[in-house]
Amino acid sequence: MQSRFPAPMRLSSLFAISGTFLVAFILCLFAARFSVNVIEEGSRNGVRNTLDEAGMTWTEVDADGLQVFLAGTAPSEATRFKALSVAGTVVESARVIDQMLVRDSADIAPPRFSVEILRNDGGLSLIGLIPASTDREDLLDDVAAHAEGEKITDLLEVADYPAPETWRAALEYAVAILDLLPRTKISVDAARVEIVAMADSDRDKANLETELARKLPDDVRLALDISAPRPVRTPFTLRYALEDGRGKFDACSADTEEARDRILRAAGRAGLDGKAKCLLALGVPSSQWGAAAEMAIDALAQLGGGTLTFSDADISLVAQSGIADSRFDNVIGRLETALPEVFALQAALPKPSDDKPAAVPEFVATLSPEGLVLIRGRLGSARARDTVESFAQARFTSTAVNTAVRVADGLPKGWTTRVLAGVEALAFLSNGAVTVTPEMISVSGNTGEEDASAEIAGLFAEKLGEAARFDIDVTYREELDPVASLPTPAECEARIAEVQDSRKINFEPGEATIDANGAAIMDDIAEILKQCGVLRMEIGGHTDSQGRETMNQQLSQSRAQAVLNELRARRVLTSDITAKGYGESRPIADNDTEEGREANRRIEFRVIRPEPIVEEQTTLEALEDGAQKEEPAQTEGGDGQEKEETGDEQD
Repeated sequence: MQSRFPAPMRLSSLFAISGTFLVAFILCLFAARFSVNVIEEGSRNGVRNTLDEAGMTWTEVDADGLQVFLAGTAPSEATRFKALSVAGTVVESARVIDQMLVRDSADIAPPRFSVEILRNDGGLSLIGLIPASTDREDLLDDVAAHAEGEKITDLLEVADYPAPETWRAALEYAVAILDLLPRTKISVDAARVEIVAMADSDRDKANLETELARKLPDDVRLALDISAPRPVRTPFTLRYALEDGRGKFDACSADTEEARDRILRAAGRAGLDGKAKCLLALGVPSSQWGAAAEMAIDALAQLGGGTLTFSDADISLVAQSGIADSRFDNVIGRLETALPEVFALQAALPKPSDDKPAAVPEFVATLSPEGLVLIRGRLGSARARDTVESFAQARFTSTAVNTAVRVADGLPKGWTTRVLAGVEALAFLSNGAVTVTPEMISVSGNTGEEDASAEIAGLFAEKLGEAARFDIDVTYREELDPVASLPTPAECEARIAEVQDSRKINFEPGEATIDANGAAIMDDIAEILKQCGVLRMEIGGHTDSQGRETMNQQLSQSRAQAVLNELRARRVLTSDITAKGYGESRPIADNDTEEGREANRRIEFRVIRPEPIVEEQTTLEALEDGAQKEEPAQTEGGDGQEKEETGDEQD
């Protein structure tokens, strides 16, 4: 049977169909390739732009089909993980292929180790980052020992990096001083400790700063921010006396610097004799205190003499006897009109008496420089005498009080109260006397407390009333002040050096035994150190260059320790004194001569002087962000390599 179509037609149809399929295949292949390129380019650009916005410019991004490849060297493992996470926000995480490397940990700078200790009434918290070499349990045990019974919150993180050289000393110092600081913030860095605290008074602040500086280790810097709140004056007191054109403050208090300046300027116009101290304090009865005090002092100056006493809002002005009534009435009338309403004025003009005065009862209490108290005079009953004697013994000591008081009738009302106030005032003095009469209480003597006059004036105003008449003639002497009279570390060092200039601590040849003449020298040095109190000091032992260097070093150490032991035997506080042998390493003369070798064989006393620094307060970085930082924090000053000058350099 023959075909209906010839053979050539069948072949041409076959080629046409095949050609159609071939063209369609090529078009599909081209379209697929184009789509893949679009997807690759979009993924590559999207991931690249997102990583750049995140600051990860070190990454290299490539794409192959649906897969996205990340390459490059990450600064840290945490940064590598973050790059993967960022890329996963643009494309599916399963499409991200990690080909990144991590920089060798030896090339990574260690993190900034720091601890912040926060302590208040609610307990104690430790926040920060510490090296893995720091024994965490021992640290918490030490903190608990210095904060007995307090709740301790541990928020410390640990990093496995070498600890800086001075880290341990700084941290141990911060824990040791917790005994001195019931409320504080202590920031510990590798070579610096910053302390923020509050003291009860300026005196306590000075004592605290001295104690903190003395305990500071070598090579650790100290930044202090210790504030002393204003004291509370109760009652808020001011007393000014003007006689023969010369005035003085027995007590002066102000609530602001502006009020203080107004008061002192008014006192200057009223004949103030010398300089005066006006204490800034809390407890003022009115914001117009300064204006009222200025008006009253000006009025006293217009009267020409007398005494002015403020006790809170009560004002007592006692004019000098002999002033004309009209002048008194005129000045007091203007003052009463001008004073703010809150203040109440009581003014008195004593009348001169032409009659011969009758015998005036008197009570006298004296305090000797040795601390012995003699009380004599009159009291109204045996019970009153026993009360005054017991009160005096409580204020001083029972063995220091000698009583020569007799019981008498006809004493004024409130006499015992006046006597007790006088005895209490005597306790503010180092030596002096108190005289009590019906009209006046007089206090005179020397004191080691700067605010003694103000304290006595406030005491009398509180116990006897604002109208009480009293005279205070108390002189502050620095040598009686237990803080101000304490020799400075430099003075102590100089005094010891002066002793050794004329005499030398010598030892038996080749031994660490002080020779027979050394006892007297050690007695003198021990006496100086007792007067200096707690002092961070080093006893340095030195030898000449004869003999082996190792033996010389050991001998110098033994001799320095022998001197330290001699001080302990003389009951010198040596908890902050160390002994160190330097051998032949620090000659001060030529070892080629006998005179030079003799000079090099010596004992030196050197005060260790840490130098407080003033720096801006820093805060710890948030712990939760630590693992995600691009670059580990650099330790300030090159990881503690920049150090303060030590005492050796100052020598």
